[in-house]
Amino acid sequence: MKPKCHWLFSASVSLAALIAAPSHAAEAGDDHIVVTAQRQPYRGDVPVKELPQSIQLIDAKLMDKVNLTKLDSITEIASGVVRQNNFGGLWDSFAIRGFAGDENFPTGILVNGFNGGRGYGGARDASNVETIEVLKGPNGAVFGRGEPGGTINIITKKAKLGSSFGRVGLQGGSFNTYRGEGDANIAIGEKLAVRVNGAVETADSFRRTVHTSKEVANPSVLFQPTDKTTISYELEYVKLRSPFDRGIVAVNGKLGAVSRSTFLGEPGDGPMRVNVWGHQAQVQQKLGGDWLAILGFGKRNTSMIGYSEDPELASGRQTLASTGTMLARQRRYRDFSTQNVTGRAEISGRIKTGPILHHVMLGGDVDEFDINMLQLRIRPSAYTAGGAITSANNAINIFNPVYGQQPVPTAILTNSLEKQKSWGIYFQDQMDVGEKLKLRFGGRFDHFNQQIGARVGEFNLTTNVVKERFSPTVGLLYDLNPRLGLFAAWGNGFRPNSGQDVRGNPFAPENSKSYELGTRYTSKVISGSLAVFTMTKQNILTFDPLNSGFSITGGSARSTGVEASVDAHLPGMVELHGTYAYTDAHWTSASRDVNFGQTIQPGAKLINIPAHSANLLVTKGFDLGEDGKLTVGAGVNHVSSRLGETATSFILPAYTLTRALVTFEPTKNIRMGVDVTNLFNVTWYASSYSTLWVAPGAPRTVMARIGYSF
Repeated sequence: MKPKCHWLFSASVSLAALIAAPSHAAEAGDDHIVVTAQRQPYRGDVPVKELPQSIQLIDAKLMDKVNLTKLDSITEIASGVVRQNNFGGLWDSFAIRGFAGDENFPTGILVNGFNGGRGYGGARDASNVETIEVLKGPNGAVFGRGEPGGTINIITKKAKLGSSFGRVGLQGGSFNTYRGEGDANIAIGEKLAVRVNGAVETADSFRRTVHTSKEVANPSVLFQPTDKTTISYELEYVKLRSPFDRGIVAVNGKLGAVSRSTFLGEPGDGPMRVNVWGHQAQVQQKLGGDWLAILGFGKRNTSMIGYSEDPELASGRQTLASTGTMLARQRRYRDFSTQNVTGRAEISGRIKTGPILHHVMLGGDVDEFDINMLQLRIRPSAYTAGGAITSANNAINIFNPVYGQQPVPTAILTNSLEKQKSWGIYFQDQMDVGEKLKLRFGGRFDHFNQQIGARVGEFNLTTNVVKERFSPTVGLLYDLNPRLGLFAAWGNGFRPNSGQDVRGNPFAPENSKSYELGTRYTSKVISGSLAVFTMTKQNILTFDPLNSGFSITGGSARSTGVEASVDAHLPGMVELHGTYAYTDAHWTSASRDVNFGQTIQPGAKLINIPAHSANLLVTKGFDLGEDGKLTVGAGVNHVSSRLGETATSFILPAYTLTRALVTFEPTKNIRMGVDVTNLFNVTWYASSYSTLWVAPGAPRTVMARIGYSF
């Protein structure tokens, strides 16, 4: 996109914001506006604070403080959420409480209850995020088909009735980063509202030759024809251009020899081209009393196309160990696309039986996920120590890279279509037994149909398998007093595995069990929680010992830990946000690593999972006259050492990052600020897949921003 187009996009969003009536400036600054008559799906009418499980809410105010523009920054403010392999920087991947999902796909986040992480949609921008809910522990009876550690649900900025408001912002800083954002809500009469928000961004990187650009837009509409009916729709548009970047290498298993700025791909490959078109529509109908029906429909198409250089992982083809300088690479071409269509229906309300009040929820959903994959590659030729390095090795000097090699990938690595069709029905009853005790019982039945086949001419789906699972959950919350409560929860869950074994049969789904026990404290000044948990998982994909290059569902693992969080609004305009997590995630089976065939012994650690992680952010405000305000703050983020390659002794070192921020608001409508992350310019590593695929973290980064709200 040419620079003038960036400004045209920003100008169009700004123009929409100017239409908003300035008399409603107060609404623009309210981070807790609730969409009229809208209830969150899979939630029923139970308030978040009464759910018997650990829940962390990250609202717009906190996101603004830390200048969260990408979802991956959630790891800096949420407990027990840590980074995983991000597929060359092209998607978001997290582990929650020690367990990650399918490494072949991004983390399965939800967006307004719809699957929003599936497919190839790039790293998610935060410009349209109102609140991030990190729902920990057993909740498979509601959402289904997920990880036992928890679920991330994003609530987006939606059109709101009754008031018009807007906000525009610009920021720029290190590595030639420039970003524009806009958000405008326009109330048209009393029954209709339209909202448009989005962002454009262009940036270089601390990684040499790497340049990215993106455009995101999220228009939404809310129509309320009667007091009992609301109809909403929102669109998701993403255009991302970013080079595929596998990071740096550890020489002889040790990090630090190669600069974190060294790019070991080929600039001539150009960027990967990521595009997303998504739709969500919902109807909410009051049925009388406390009962409400919700009908929803979602459709999301994603695509990712482009070339990459992937360091060769097969030792017999890799030249680095012998030469000490030359890294052999595969060159790949990927043409991936997905389509996800979802429908759901839900009814929720209250029933009283004697002294017990029941919060009842019944629902069902259907889902179809199509995965279309074409992947070509050319591999380096076999290499014998001491041999000459030729163009057939597609090798690059890791200390002094000379670019320009681009062999043509012709061998088919992947050429397939997979269809996942599923439907599920779920129920939940949370009972208020007196004023202090709340009991929750729930269950979900899932029917899962998986079809996989080779893509030759017309799509040929050759394998068809059906799996069915029932996932129960039980929870308890007991209020010792109005501020302090105890909770406990248990649940089963499952997640389908993608792919097939040597016989062409789809893999059995992963099965899991999760237990949680905790306490929660809530007051006007301080809120906090403390929880202990343990989880087990079976049917993890591992190496097939009888058939090289294939996998079996032969692995099992356990994760046990403690989490704590606190938010405080203290006297003197001091605010504190802190989290801590201890996680022991390890294999419980004797098996072989699915990627490299390395032997895994029971007790071996899971990759990229630190034993300790902690975050602390403290801010102090100062009143400057009637409307002015100054805020200063500092934060620290610590992550302990982690395993960097499964079934090996390669360790990513611990790191501690600091940040500083200052914001100045001369009026209620104008906000200016400067943020500095990695204040002391620490060298750190975000995640790893192997010694040859290590993602370095960013050095000191300075960003300045200004915003104006209406």
